[in-house]
Amino acid sequence: MLRFIAQRLVAALITIWVATIAVTLLIHLVPGDPVRIMYSGFQTTPEQIEEIRTRLGLDQPVWRQYLMYMGRVLQGDLGHSIVGDQPVLTTLLQRFPATLLLTIASLFIAVVVGGSLGFFAAYRRGTVWDFGAMTLAIVGVSMPHFWLGLILLFIFSLSLGWLPVGGSGFMNLILPAMTLGLANAAILARLTRSAMIDIFDQDFVRTAQAKGLPQTLVLYRHALRSGLVPIVAMLGLQFAYLMGGAIVVENVFAWNGVGRLAIQAVFARDYPLIQGFILFFATVVALASVIIDVTYALLDPRIRYGK
Repeated sequence: MLRFIAQRLVAALITIWVATIAVTLLIHLVPGDPVRIMYSGFQTTPEQIEEIRTRLGLDQPVWRQYLMYMGRVLQGDLGHSIVGDQPVLTTLLQRFPATLLLTIASLFIAVVVGGSLGFFAAYRRGTVWDFGAMTLAIVGVSMPHFWLGLILLFIFSLSLGWLPVGGSGFMNLILPAMTLGLANAAILARLTRSAMIDIFDQDFVRTAQAKGLPQTLVLYRHALRSGLVPIVAMLGLQFAYLMGGAIVVENVFAWNGVGRLAIQAVFARDYPLIQGFILFFATVVALASVIIDVTYALLDPRIRYGK
């Protein structure tokens, strides 16, 4: 098991290392002079532009810039934002709890709604209930996050007045979490249905039914537990997908997380903050993938033993 965890950690570190290379090259992919673009909203002289370029290390070769950037990153320094001149890492850490809360709430909704819908569809496969559940799943997969968010906003905030339009707080969390959760519940519903149909056809389920065990016990203790393995594996991808979807949803509902911060940084041409966001996002997703892989291995010993 320790070897399995070590392999996953090495893979995560490689992912983060590739992200540092991409982040370093990002500023050189911008057409024109990156310093002049970043400070286009400020009154600067040519001498100040050269001073800023020297301070940022942009007057050095790319390989030296990368080594300088890695040296700062290893010390926990992601630079300072252009707007406000705040430490990038501090700013991201201040906003991250809001995004993490939104992601966990959305994942909970996706698992509860999608898992229940998929399990019910598999149990009633071939019936009108199965057809109806999968039709809802297809509609959910087809909906863009921003479009579903605007519909929920119109219904529950503008029409009914039950929930606030935007802001930070428990009531403000409901709509963005529903937007992300319901869209991803559709994906989990289809996966759960497929996994549970395979489990229902297994010999151990038929044997448990032949022994006269209660149907509820067979379904939830034997079938559901075995069907969790592929679902847990999918949750790692869902987490990354939800983190990415939060960038759009946070702006629709004015939720003050790192996603909204990233959009603000793009409009402000705040490249140090954009670079920090990309690296921070890649690190969080890589570490979350390690946790999901370890959980997957605990559920299915064949994974960690390479069988």
